[in-house]
Amino acid sequence: MDLDMAQVRAFVHAAQEMHFGRAAGDLGVTQQALSKRIGRLESLLGTKLFERLGHGVGLTEEGRRFLESARRALAASDDAVATIAGKDRPLRVDVWGHLYAPTRTLLQVAGRADELRLELGHGRDLPGAMTALLRGDIDVALGRIHPPLSPGLAHRLVRLEPVDAVLSTDHPLASEPTLRPEQLRDSVLWAPGALERLDFLRRFADRFGVRERSGSVNLGLAHFLTEVAVDPRRFSLVPADMPLPDIPGLRSVPLVDPTPLYAWSLLWRTGSTHPGLSTLAAACAGEAGRSRWLEYDPTRDWLPDLPTDRAEAHSG
Repeated sequence: MDLDMAQVRAFVHAAQEMHFGRAAGDLGVTQQALSKRIGRLESLLGTKLFERLGHGVGLTEEGRRFLESARRALAASDDAVATIAGKDRPLRVDVWGHLYAPTRTLLQVAGRADELRLELGHGRDLPGAMTALLRGDIDVALGRIHPPLSPGLAHRLVRLEPVDAVLSTDHPLASEPTLRPEQLRDSVLWAPGALERLDFLRRFADRFGVRERSGSVNLGLAHFLTEVAVDPRRFSLVPADMPLPDIPGLRSVPLVDPTPLYAWSLLWRTGSTHPGLSTLAAACAGEAGRSRWLEYDPTRDWLPDLPTDRAEAHSG
């Protein structure tokens, strides 16, 4: 049985969107053309892959079983084409967690690898980056990973970055040279969005007993930090070495005993053959060694969860 990859692609996109119209738009075909492709695939396989619902579609049991294999087959097909047609194209990189400016890390690495050509994009969050990787829309992503990760993806820890507390100069703790995380338990953690979507901040609040939590719409770093500065009870967390905008009434204070670490990882689709991926991974490893990015001491530092590749981090 020979699969038609156009039909497989139609199935995978429809399964992702759970809507034939949106999937057709993604692929640049009419909904009728997409329906025909899926119908032919169902005929070839001898089973229904979708059930029609009121405002979309749902996968049948057979469709759910077929989905991961279809994704792998599609990825292998795309990689095979890329080895010829796309061998010279830039490595497409997506980043998320942009309030913490992951592009600082990426640009520091890329600046040392002259042969590395990058095409930079921005993901809304980790699920969005995973979807883009599985679709083949991007080659690699950079951000903080946390379970669950989709099957077919691999990752590597590249940086453990200390974070500071930022708070108003009118905050009762603003004059302290350093702060222990537990000292912030009676303050209000201010988040750039819904806390259930911000895993690191949520885990910090849970671990150190910060009961009051609130947030706003993420309109960029300057707007967010201005909101922190105007309220003497608020605080948030930012990377220790990230340049902050010049905002009156804002202070950054190092956190110690323990120091929270934000873990940056590369994430990619298993089986990817783009040569830029290995170049980027090697450049990250080299920069980590020079800049001591992977130092971790459990008696001094706090990580909400260690990535499974923690062996790449060493005690310092």
